[in-house]
Formats: sequence, structure tokens, C-alpha cells
Amino acid sequence: MAPALEILDRPQWAHVLDANALAFLAELEERFGERRRDLLAQRAVVQERLNGGWLPDFPAETGAIRTGEWRVGDAPADMQDRRVEITGPVDRKMVINALNSGAQVFMADFEDANAPTFANVIEGQQNLSDAIEGSISLESGGKVYRLGQQVATLVVRPRGWHLPEKHLVLEGRPLSGSLVDFGLYVLRNHEALARQGSGPYFYLPKLESYHEAKLWNDVFDFAERELGLGHGTIKATVLIENILAAFQMEEILYVLRDHALGLNAGRWDYIFSVIRKFRDDPGRVLPDRSQVTMQVPFMRAYTDLLVKTCHRRGAHAIGGMAAYIPSRRDPEVNRVALAQVRQDKERESSDGFDGTWVAHPDLVPVAREVFDRVLGTRPHQKERGRDEVSVGAADLLAMQVPGGVITEEGVRLNISVAIQYLSSWLAGNGAVAIFNLMEDAATAEIARAQIWQWLRHKAGMADGRTVDRELVLRIGDEVVTGLRGQGNGGRVDKARQIFEDVALAPEFREFLTLPAYLQLD
Repeated sequence: MAPALEILDRPQWAHVLDANALAFLAELEERFGERRRDLLAQRAVVQERLNGGWLPDFPAETGAIRTGEWRVGDAPADMQDRRVEITGPVDRKMVINALNSGAQVFMADFEDANAPTFANVIEGQQNLSDAIEGSISLESGGKVYRLGQQVATLVVRPRGWHLPEKHLVLEGRPLSGSLVDFGLYVLRNHEALARQGSGPYFYLPKLESYHEAKLWNDVFDFAERELGLGHGTIKATVLIENILAAFQMEEILYVLRDHALGLNAGRWDYIFSVIRKFRDDPGRVLPDRSQVTMQVPFMRAYTDLLVKTCHRRGAHAIGGMAAYIPSRRDPEVNRVALAQVRQDKERESSDGFDGTWVAHPDLVPVAREVFDRVLGTRPHQKERGRDEVSVGAADLLAMQVPGGVITEEGVRLNISVAIQYLSSWLAGNGAVAIFNLMEDAATAEIARAQIWQWLRHKAGMADGRTVDRELVLRIGDEVVTGLRGQGNGGRVDKARQIFEDVALAPEFREFLTLPAYLQLD
């Protein structure tokens, strides 16, 4: 029997963290916690090799998987058509609005769009259970929010393998945030989902190797046996948001094949991973974030390979998030946002993607219109094999951006976004509209990582100056002064301190959210 869990917080969530839940979480940690920690240690070993100049390639030891004839299991009926998926945090209003949005799928996010306060994590689980049972409602601002007759299929994104849950401790060690989010959701809801003809569906974030995917597969197999579920009941889509994982897409699908639904092109984390993994390589310094579009060579190579890989194996290829968000108050902002989103979704649908992501209910109609035009009444376009695509290691590593430059405007934008996002994150908000873009932890990671990378390599700007510490501090002063005028000065100061601790540090911190998490309740 697994040791008892210690809960380091208030007792009001006993209805979620009951005895069965605590025992199940403890069992998951006992069985899989050490493997998770070993895999995280292996990430550090690989990073040392990268720092020494090693370049990744398609694994030699898995060549038979890449050349073999195999396919993933069939998708359930309610996950056949995924042409529009809306994403967002697990707060009550978002859950209701997203399920009512007209999208086929709602990805309820415990990761990048969620600031993982214990209240957000546990109340988020209750919100999802209420939504599955159909009892969820909210009175706010004089309005009442309830579910409509037709709702999106629910998919949950747990936290990545690297994130702990500090409020749940087993033998002096915090639990894995991934296992907490997964374990509570599948335990509490598998029966109600089955009654509705659905099932426990997940998005798996931040994977860096097929070994990490294999760990998830083993977690799924154990949960199915423990809960009396048929093999393959638990289904998952994997976010390819790390450049190392791009070399192992076939292997990731293979080790998860009885549980796999598809792959998603997680573009913002993918860009962050390029900076993070090649941080010591002066030949792979990226320009302003706004110039790293989906059309640059390494991003095109990655997405083309993803579609080809998925369709060869019978899996869904799901496109990424356009950062633009509409405005209900400014017609011009709204016009620009809708045009940008339309262009992005037209590229994805013409490239063979079976569906795409949006972050706001007002974007569901435009995304659906674009994919309807290509798919018609078909649920997907998996029959489109993309046989013309030929992507090698050199293509995935072609990180030079034609015409790309670094500007003071780009430096300022990164500093402002990182500090503003962290300020909101510390207040418990993980998805934040900043400068008419939807920012989450992934885009904040890009912002702070680019500042570190530019400082590390004394990057030159378009005007002939060099990005240096004095410039970053001066702009930081200006940004914070402006934000203080909007209130919450203490939180802004704390956000700035976290930002500077990681952006100005001599050594690169793997994830901004790890030191920031220490500041959350």
C-alpha cells in the first residue's frame, strides 16, 4: 500500500481530494514518480551534449519504427471531427463559454493558460466534473452562464512532466503536477464520460522524447487496469512543442499507438524550445519574435513533417494557435485580428491539417468557415498523405530567418510582455490579453528567453547597437513605471524581479514557471 499523502493547504477541497483520490494519486506517484525524475535528469544530460555542439537527428535505434507499417488506433466518434478546437484555462466562466462556443473540442488547460494556484487546480477539477454532469452554472456581472444544448467534446491538458504540485507531498517530496491533473480527472469522471459515450481524453505537453511518451503510455495502461476501463479507452493527442520531439514524432505515436489520437503543432513552445535548446549556439540566435512566423524555413519543415507523419499513421494533425484576439470595442483591431487568423487557418487547412486551435469564442466562426471550405462534410483529411514532403534533420535545424533583425522595439516588447504576464500570473490568471495578443506561459517564456539569448551572445540590433544589460534595465524601468500607474505596483515589482532573475542570470533557467511557482499560493 502506498504511503499516505500530506496535503499542505486548507481542508475545503475534501470533496475533490477524498480518500479514494489521495490513494490513487499516491499510487501513481509510487509507481511512476522515480521514472519521471530519471527522465528529467536525462533532459539535463542531453542539454549538456547540445551545449557542447551536438546536433539532434532521427534516432538510429528506432529506424524500424519509421519504416514499419503500423497505424494508431481508431479515434472515438466524438473525436473524429476536430476542425476547430478552443483552448483556455479551467475557471468556471471559461469552461462554460468554451463548451458553448460552437467549437468541436474544448481543451481545458491546467498548463500554459492556467496559473497553478492550488485553488485554480482543485476548483478547476470541480468545474470540469460539474460540466460533465451538466450542472455547471455561474452568476457574474448580472448574467447567468449555463451550458447550451450542444457542447464541445472535453479534452484536458495536464501540466508538463517538469512541474511539481507543491501542496501534495509524499514522503517529503511534492507530487508530479502531471500525475495530479491526470489522476484526479480520470478517477472522478471516467464513469460519467462513459455514460455519455465519451471518454477521458488528454493533450500531452512538453514531451522531449519518445521515452517520455512511453511513460504516459504506461500511466494510461495502469489507470485503465486499476479503474476497470477497456484497453485504449484513454486517448491522447501529443503537442509537438519541443524541437527534440520533432525528430521523434513517429516514435511518439508508436509508443502511444493504442491511446494516440494525433499530434498538435504547438508553435509558441516550439520556438521557445529552439532558443532553450540551442542557447549556447551563436549561429541560432533568433530575431524579434514577430519575425519568427510559420513561414520561416524551420517552422515550415516542422509542420509539414507533422502532417505527413500523422496522416501516414492514421492520426489527426492539429494546427496551432494564432496569437491575435478580436476586440468587441475597436473595429479596426477586430478587422486586423480576423484577417490574421483567417490567413493563418487558410495556410493550415491547405497544408493538410485536420483542425486548428483558437483562444477566443469570437474566432470559432472564422476558423470553422476556413476549414469547412476545405473539409466540407468530411471529418478530416487524413487521406492527404503529403507524399511530396521530404524533411531531413538539416531542414528542422535551418533556423536562420531571412531578413530577420533585432530591434529595440522587439526588446521592449519582450520585457513588457514578460513582466505584464508574470504580474497577471501571480494574481492567478494564466491567459492574458496583452497588446491584442493572447499571451500564456509559452509566449512569456519566449520573451524572457530571447532577452537572455541576446545578452548571452551580445546580439547586434538593426540600428548598430548591442543588446546589453544596461538597455534591458533601462527599458525595464520604463515598463514598470508605466505599469505602476495602472495599479498593483507591488505585484508588478515582484514580476519584474522574477523576470530579471531569469533573464539576467549567467546560467539559463529551464522554465520560468518553476521559480515563479514558488511565489504562488
